[in-house]
Amino acid sequence: MQAITLRPETAIDEPLLRQIYAASRNEELAAVPWADAQKSAFLDMQFNLQRSHYRQHYPNAEFLIISQANTPIGRYYLHRGATDLLLIDIALLPPYRRQGIGSLLLHNLLAEAEEADKPVQLHVEQFNPAQHLYRKLGFSVIEDKGVHFFMQWQPPARKN
Repeated sequence: MQAITLRPETAIDEPLLRQIYAASRNEELAAVPWADAQKSAFLDMQFNLQRSHYRQHYPNAEFLIISQANTPIGRYYLHRGATDLLLIDIALLPPYRRQGIGSLLLHNLLAEAEEADKPVQLHVEQFNPAQHLYRKLGFSVIEDKGVHFFMQWQPPARKN
């Protein structure tokens, strides 16, 4: 695997971020009988709402671009709270999925959380295959929110 780096988002990343968001909704929208223009308008609206929500509720979060060999391939949003780390979002473009990139980032996050003795929390849609990785890494569901699971990983010292 080539070097994975993280850097802060900038205004010029918006087209990429829209592409990443759209790719994360492709499967879901494939079943919807809308014209492409309707799907595009829906995705634009949802992207804008999500972006606004994240920035309103997590103004101190890190909004990062994931790159592989200087090619932007995804987004990584993390809020470092006083008592926990919240993985707001991690998403990769389809060609870069299932290559261990997400696992690498998660292992690094869990190592940071263990060092800080803080739990890591995240939301994941129930149909999202990533939840299997989260469970494998030791996350457990702490709340079923219908469409989403709210999951948490505890540092080993806290598990007892």
